[in-house]
Amino acid sequence: MRLRHLASGAGVVGSGLCAGIAAGILMLILAYVVREGAPAVNWSFLTGVPHPVGVPGGGVANGIVGSAIIVGLATVIALPIGTLTGIYLALYGRGPFADAIRFLADVLSGIPSIAIGLFAYTIFVAPFRHFSGASASVAFAILMLPLIIRTGEEAIGGVPKRVREGALALGISSYAATMHVVVPAARAGLMTGLLLAVARVTGETAPLLFTAFGSQFWELNPTNPMASLALQVFTYAISPYEDWHQQAWAGALLLILAVFILNVLARFALRSRTSR
Repeated sequence: MRLRHLASGAGVVGSGLCAGIAAGILMLILAYVVREGAPAVNWSFLTGVPHPVGVPGGGVANGIVGSAIIVGLATVIALPIGTLTGIYLALYGRGPFADAIRFLADVLSGIPSIAIGLFAYTIFVAPFRHFSGASASVAFAILMLPLIIRTGEEAIGGVPKRVREGALALGISSYAATMHVVVPAARAGLMTGLLLAVARVTGETAPLLFTAFGSQFWELNPTNPMASLALQVFTYAISPYEDWHQQAWAGALLLILAVFILNVLARFALRSRTSR
């Protein structure tokens, strides 16, 4: 008995120590990014566009707007497909076909993002010989799909069966019961999956190298090459200019803040789901 208590205590201490090390490393990274990037964050940085090489200053406003457009289009593509797939798996997903979809979703979630970028380049860029923000949105949508599908299935599956059965007993159709009763009941879980999927792609850079390609100017048309904050951070970080290095740290800080806010919102959505 005493040996079991000692083993249990050692396990708790070891787990806490590992968690503390992981948290410490994370806080160290955050502190370093804040120290390096915060001095460069100002109003002109947030509202300006990149300056030519050798001209100090400039900003990443075009990258912020471009990222919002690319991620927004990706969400428009991935949300209905992923949600409807999750509904199918939760309510009707029985047999080999449904198992195959679940397996493929799990496999897709583990594919490197650069491979998805190469796929989007081969299908949407190379045949037309033209980079575009829309092709980046397609790549991001593919990256978002597995998370939306699996969280959607869990959210819909978490709604008690009696809720749907009660709606059907009132005489409404299966489609109406699903869309007007079950889906609203699972809204918090669906929103959590969406926010996590958006956070997943917000800081991705590899697919953008083969699709959006980047731009130093304002570009609101997604059919043209488009700036992205993550891509600008990558470009500035590998440059030989000290001013661009500082802007890269500032852009990295903005990305971390965006991902942090999305994860906090996801936690609030999840908390509202579990508190019911």
